[in-house]
Amino acid sequence: QVLLVESGGGLVQAGYSLRLSCAVSGRALAIYTVGWFRQAPGKEREFVGAITRLTYNTNYADSVKGRFTISRDNAKNTVYLQMNSLKPEDTAVYYCAARQSYELGFSGSSYDYWGQGTQVTVSS
Repeated sequence: QVLLVESGGGLVQAGYSLRLSCAVSGRALAIYTVGWFRQAPGKEREFVGAITRLTYNTNYADSVKGRFTISRDNAKNTVYLQMNSLKPEDTAVYYCAARQSYELGFSGSSYDYWGQGTQVTVSS
């Protein structure tokens, strides 16, 4: 059983930064590609970005490109989402998800394991 736990969410003012963590347990993080998704109230879940296993390739949604960065520390079994220059429209529940593919996954349905989510609220 693989367990993902997000942390690091909170309330910040626009322009500030947050770093979210996704701790993986049950199996080694190294065998998973990990994606970040978010869901704002009344909106569908959307892809934020992802990082592959082995090669650490990354890809980001256009809305966060240049502001958000995903990294991973396999020794700590943790993936990070560094969010800079936050905007009110970044307000959402953020989820991490994992899959064993070597390729990036842009659809939530392609991921097998999910965390419970962490709330990020950006005030103007």
